[in-house]
Amino acid sequence: MWYLRASPPGLFKDTILTHSDQPRPLQSRASGPLTGKVRVPGDKSISHRALILGALAVGETRISGLLEGEDVLNTAKSMQALGARVQRTGDFAWTVNGVGVGGFAQPKAPLDFGNSGTGCRLVMGAVAGCPISAVFDGDASLRSRPMRRILDPLEKMGARVTAGEGGRLPLTLQGARDPLPITYQTPVASAQIKSAVLLAGLAAPGTTTVVETEASRDHTELMLRHFGADITSVQEGRHGRRITLVGQPELHGANVAVPADPSSAAFPIVAALIVEGSDVVLSDVMTNPLRTGLFTTLREMGASIEESEVRGDAGEPMARLRVRASKLRGVEVPPERAPSMIDEYLVLAVAASFAEGTTIMRGLQELRVKESDRLEATAAMLRVNGVTVEVSGDDLIVEGRGHVPGGGTVATHMDHRIAMSALVMGCASDQPVSVDDTAFIATSFPDFIPMMRSLGADFS
Repeated sequence: MWYLRASPPGLFKDTILTHSDQPRPLQSRASGPLTGKVRVPGDKSISHRALILGALAVGETRISGLLEGEDVLNTAKSMQALGARVQRTGDFAWTVNGVGVGGFAQPKAPLDFGNSGTGCRLVMGAVAGCPISAVFDGDASLRSRPMRRILDPLEKMGARVTAGEGGRLPLTLQGARDPLPITYQTPVASAQIKSAVLLAGLAAPGTTTVVETEASRDHTELMLRHFGADITSVQEGRHGRRITLVGQPELHGANVAVPADPSSAAFPIVAALIVEGSDVVLSDVMTNPLRTGLFTTLREMGASIEESEVRGDAGEPMARLRVRASKLRGVEVPPERAPSMIDEYLVLAVAASFAEGTTIMRGLQELRVKESDRLEATAAMLRVNGVTVEVSGDDLIVEGRGHVPGGGTVATHMDHRIAMSALVMGCASDQPVSVDDTAFIATSFPDFIPMMRSLGADFS
């Protein structure tokens, strides 16, 4: 079984990865069958939350399987800057000694989240409940992304914000000295909005409630419960939920085994499906139903994805997946599925390009406010490689012909998922597919390229 490479254990400051200032272009071309057994990196969503809640707990939290990509490491650095003691103790093994709810210290320098919207927005929620001031910043991509819908509920809870147009970074957030519990209905299905409100609500007396008309990922609720919070989630309406948190708990340190990230697993899964003769096994992949919309969709398209060895940790289910090359057909993906697969539409579009028939993906407005305008960038990735594609409002329509001409160079727009999706496309296209820069893959999947090569992919 092939695992991600790891640097030797060392001091926390020695583990931080940095981007090269120079672009790293790469070309992907058709190969023989992809075969082997791998474990993709730890889930990014769980990794962020384990670090943050470990920092807000009393006592020691031990984390195994932590994703050591740049996004998560920047969250770890921010927890250390806010007063928690964060140490790397071995390969993907970390400890966090927390400061307790409301106990963050004034950071001496701006908190730099690099390319990570998730880390930045969740830490805003955690800081909003503390009587401190912190400057939030990031790279050019993160500075371009809107933060206002995160900041609005935090201001209702008593935080004060000084920011640029649209609440963009860099911004200064002054946490509430006496945070207020609120009932907040999210304007869109967003785990980041919900999580920011709940993390701020930890420091507020009484109960904080988040109402979702459409359920988003529930990792924050599950992990809050694992750390000892009093939190309930009740079905509300056909698709929605009402989440209630009792404030001012004493969270206790906990052990967290981070499952493999289904969003990262999506890339070798799709590659195995489209490369003839492939047979790939992925271990310990998270199978939380609010994260497996891609698996559901691929199975509807005719994909062979078998689950076995199902188990769980900290409320999160995981399983061994065996994926074999399959003849895919076009399908229509309903808009209500978007929250469970919002990060996977890019590589789903690649699968749709190799399918027979039309695939329609509806309700993708959230893709427009990611690392790039992922909706337009996905369409551009397909067009430059000879695929017929249309963006109609917030829908993506892909005309599959069973093969992809390829031969194009994809502009990645500093977006790791565009780069990886394009490289997967090249694994089975008629002509090689090139990407202009692979440097940002390190934000979520540092060893994507060597892992894919270990399965037989031809990247050069």
